[in-house]
Amino acid sequence: MENIRAASLITAIKTPYLLDGEIDIEAYDSLVEFQIQHGVDGIIVGGTTGEGHLMDWEEHLMLISHSVHKFGHKLLIIGNTGSNNTYEAIKATHFGFASGMHASLQINPYYGKTSRAGLLTHFQKVLDLGPAIVYNVPGRTGQDLVPEVMLKLAEHANFAGIKECTGSDRIKSYEDRGIACWSGNDDDSFTSRYESRSHGVISVTSNLVPGLMKRLMKEKDEALKIRLMPLISWLFSEPNPIPLNTAMSMLGCAKPVIRLPYVPLDRTMRQKGVEILQSFQGELPGTTINVMEDEAFILL
Repeated sequence: MENIRAASLITAIKTPYLLDGEIDIEAYDSLVEFQIQHGVDGIIVGGTTGEGHLMDWEEHLMLISHSVHKFGHKLLIIGNTGSNNTYEAIKATHFGFASGMHASLQINPYYGKTSRAGLLTHFQKVLDLGPAIVYNVPGRTGQDLVPEVMLKLAEHANFAGIKECTGSDRIKSYEDRGIACWSGNDDDSFTSRYESRSHGVISVTSNLVPGLMKRLMKEKDEALKIRLMPLISWLFSEPNPIPLNTAMSMLGCAKPVIRLPYVPLDRTMRQKGVEILQSFQGELPGTTINVMEDEAFILL
């Protein structure tokens, strides 16, 4: 638990694919090694960015297990084993811990929203299995995990903290109570870190510039924040992970294979991305930057 709460930068790692749509383990390993080289504290495996919601449980749990056995001695492996189905969340979380993951990421039941009593019971069941970060992202789930719920969950011995996407004020209110909180919004992570005293950020941008995001969480560097903002804005110009998928293809770090319903950014936005990415040459996981043509992308 101490190691989890000591993490200031956790990357929501991308999942790359082969031309037949299977997970590209070789490319994945290269992406994780790049994270390790730049001092990232941990990774979220199969999160929103890693498209766990587009995987079946077999490949999802395989990727968690692979990450543990390949990299678990070098950084924290946090498996996204949450679900809107409590039975599935319990089963996946059990297998994730059996394979050695350090913690789980648990989202509240989405679409089929439940009552406050249902939320507390759902999280109680998965928290009983081991350390967990609870993920509040009402923009995706349609239901805010309000402080009254979080404060109750925080009483559980396995409650590691919160990935909070509602902003710095909420984060400050938790941190003031001694509850570990990571910003789920890259654009707000600097303010959350230095004004709201967040523990750090669970980041999408660090897929591309982990060294700079790590520095941003260690040093109150306003100039670096300003430098990173165009990249962060571009990476969230469409719903995540659309821009990141596009960027990884443009950089040659992943084959240009995208699982639907995601599609690449249009050519105009790819051209804008080239200009932004060029300003980070030497910090990125790839050495070449190509705008690419529409027909180069494979949608599966």
